[in-house]
Amino acid sequence: MCRMTIRQCLSAVLALALLLSACTATPAPAPAAGGTLVLLTHSSWAASPEVIAAFEQETGITVEQRPLGDAGEALGKVLIDQQTRAAGAPALGDVLYGVDNTLLGRALAGNIYAPYKPAGADAIPAEFVLDAQWRVTPVDYGDVCLNYDKAYFAARALAVPGSLEDLTRPEYKDLLVVENAAASSPGLAFLLASVAHFGEDGYLDYWRALKDNGVKVVEDWSAAYYTDFSGSSGRGPRPLVVSYASSPPAEVVFAPTPGPGTPPPSEAPTGAITAPGTCFRQIEFAGVLQGAANPAAAQKFIDFLLSKEFQEDMPLNMFVYPVNPTAKLPEAFTRFSAPVEQPATLPPERIDAGREGWVQAWSELMLR
Repeated sequence: MCRMTIRQCLSAVLALALLLSACTATPAPAPAAGGTLVLLTHSSWAASPEVIAAFEQETGITVEQRPLGDAGEALGKVLIDQQTRAAGAPALGDVLYGVDNTLLGRALAGNIYAPYKPAGADAIPAEFVLDAQWRVTPVDYGDVCLNYDKAYFAARALAVPGSLEDLTRPEYKDLLVVENAAASSPGLAFLLASVAHFGEDGYLDYWRALKDNGVKVVEDWSAAYYTDFSGSSGRGPRPLVVSYASSPPAEVVFAPTPGPGTPPPSEAPTGAITAPGTCFRQIEFAGVLQGAANPAAAQKFIDFLLSKEFQEDMPLNMFVYPVNPTAKLPEAFTRFSAPVEQPATLPPERIDAGREGWVQAWSELMLR
């Protein structure tokens, strides 16, 4: 029974109601972003300075970009930091961009990312969303494909290979150069394409046949494309190389500027072989790192990576495709690249379970 006056009782009840309302109200919005954002990337990251500057001006966030090597090396450094840094110490960075589906299982098992579903996430096609918890956000995709030198095949009236199996035929002996699957991202992707196509019981037999047919293995993409491939500026001896579906438009974009009165190239000197199962799809992700010093800025940046402005800037900087379906592709992509309708894929968990064994077996066969 209330021992206060009616007015005092009513005041107490009102105060209690206000207190309960405060407890159940929508939480206050997160503090505004600002300060410095440390963006960790692989060494192929690139964005137009004016696009980054516009993000900085709009948000008050200063973006500090730190490349950490190739994608595997960058992930390894972040994993070591997560495992060894002192409790309460900030992470190596706020956002890590560049982990792809060949490394995703390793990244998620290492618990390096904090869940965050960004603005615009619901518009991303489901085929690119590989983590239902949104610890990572898909940003771009590309296809590792065989590229060929158009002039070489035309001059010899030689048909372009139309399948992985074709590469073992005698007419293509000594024509193919590939990257080391133990050290190169496209090299690993091509190995995974062979696993997807021939299965775990058949992929090594395929590589034995390639070896017998004179395939050359080099350390990385630059050596393969610019030294051994005949269709690039390096003018090497081999007309087939493991590269990307976006390499032909890159050949046009980076072609030497024609002199006065000389028209720009009307076609790319190289082509990509996009027959079903010959390409392997890579999807690249970004996420907010556990222990980020500036998580609010990190979330803003993940939103920005899906924005139309960034997604349309990306293709001619990193020669990848946007995941935002409203982003328009530059003319070089629509004119000089062929779509990959049926790429080879493997679930990230299967890649994570098999990658080390596949690479080891491949290395023992191909590098000794």
